[in-house]
Amino acid sequence: MEKEFEIKNKVATSGLINFDLSDLIPKGKRIGIDLKDFLYEGLILKEKDFRNSVAELSAELYQDAFVYVYNSADAIVPLWSYFLITAKLSPVTQKIVFGTQQDLETILLHDAIKNYDFSDFEDKRVLVKGCSDKPIPENAYIELVERLLPIVKSLMFGEACSNVPIFKKK
Repeated sequence: MEKEFEIKNKVATSGLINFDLSDLIPKGKRIGIDLKDFLYEGLILKEKDFRNSVAELSAELYQDAFVYVYNSADAIVPLWSYFLITAKLSPVTQKIVFGTQQDLETILLHDAIKNYDFSDFEDKRVLVKGCSDKPIPENAYIELVERLLPIVKSLMFGEACSNVPIFKKK
C-alpha cells in the first residue's frame, strides 16, 4: 500500500503578498538630449541657432518616449533653453526631465509609487522582493516603505525563503 504525499506551498497559502518594485517601472524608450550638441563650438548658446536646432528636432523620434535633458559641456546655458526643448517635445513625450537617465528613472518610479493603488495591501503581510533584473533607485525603496507603513500588517524585504523583517503592526 503506497502512501500519497501532498506537497504544500506554504508561501502560497500564507497570505503573504510578494511585491516586485520593478513591476512599476514604466515601459518605453528612454532618450537623452545633451545640450552640448546645441552649443556653438561646444561653449556658447546662440539663441537664433538654438531656436533653429530645436525647431528641427523630429517629434516622431520622441513620440511616447521618456526624455532626459542634460548638459555635458562645461558651459552655462540659460534656463529658457530648457523651456524651449520642453515646449517642443512635451506634447509627444510621456515625460521629460532635467538630469541623467538615473534621475529620470528615479522620477518615474517616484510617480509610479505615488499613483499606485496599494489598497489591496491593507492589513496584509507584504514582502518586497529584494533582487530584480532591473536597476531600482534606492530612493524608490524609501518611498515605498513610506507608502506601505501606514497600511500593512507587516513588511519584509528579500525573498520568501530568507527575508528581513522591517515592520510589524502591534
